[in-house]
Amino acid sequence: MNTQALCLNDVTYCYPGANKPALEKINLEIRSGEFIGIVGANGSGRSSLCYTMNGLIPHSVGGTLEGQVVVRGIDTHNSTTAEIAQCVGLVFSDPEAQLTQLTVADEVAFGPSNLGVPRERIAWLVDESLKLVQLEGLEKRNTHSLSGGQQQRLAIASVLAMKPDILILDEPTSNLDPKGTYEVFSIVHKLNQENNTTVIMVEQQVDLLAQFATRILAMDNGKIIADGSPEKIFAQVELLSSINVQIPQVTQLFHELDQSNIIHSEYIPVNVDQGVKVLEPLLKKVPY
Repeated sequence: MNTQALCLNDVTYCYPGANKPALEKINLEIRSGEFIGIVGANGSGRSSLCYTMNGLIPHSVGGTLEGQVVVRGIDTHNSTTAEIAQCVGLVFSDPEAQLTQLTVADEVAFGPSNLGVPRERIAWLVDESLKLVQLEGLEKRNTHSLSGGQQQRLAIASVLAMKPDILILDEPTSNLDPKGTYEVFSIVHKLNQENNTTVIMVEQQVDLLAQFATRILAMDNGKIIADGSPEKIFAQVELLSSINVQIPQVTQLFHELDQSNIIHSEYIPVNVDQGVKVLEPLLKKVPY
């Protein structure tokens, strides 16, 4: 269903004691089922934007929040973080900082237990959430014996057990190797496609965002300066370079080929599949 998941109207936010806003005049609407990738340099406001969406700003962090944030019809100004957590789940960059229980099963059960969910329902939620992130069979494992990718998937499972409609991930792959990074992206993509979970991901892995995201937000100095499809945003090479954001390797290659007058195409591809489609007709024109 193409319903509104989240809406920010003229949102400006200042951290306690700060002399300039971390977010300034943000207007944003996100529809149910979108996979949003947020890019920008450190300090651009990406994490702050995420924290407004689940009520950590201002309820836990403090500071001054102007404007309105509405999540699934809930005005975050008038709701507690516990209430918002029932429709918005947040996964941090460091899974070890998020994991608090000794075993995998206890970690996933922790959130629903605090909400007073009946024991039988909790057992079902644990099983379902672990299956979704492909950790079934590890219920009794010590959480600190898991690999980095497994820990991050466990952090996602613990959030999924709360049955949120919206999943926010703040640089979830920053401490992972390539295998763990791809594991996280694959799981999140599956949740988005099969469960219609709305995904909002702050991420530096632009090649994977170009492959999986349906929409990209580029941020700089607390503002959203570009908003559109991966094809539209990542093709703006000069703009992204000016705010210290990488572009996908495929895009960089085709941009340089175009600038060097080696090849010309109607659009610049942002992932390998698109690159192949662009190259195939061009190669057919090459004389042998």
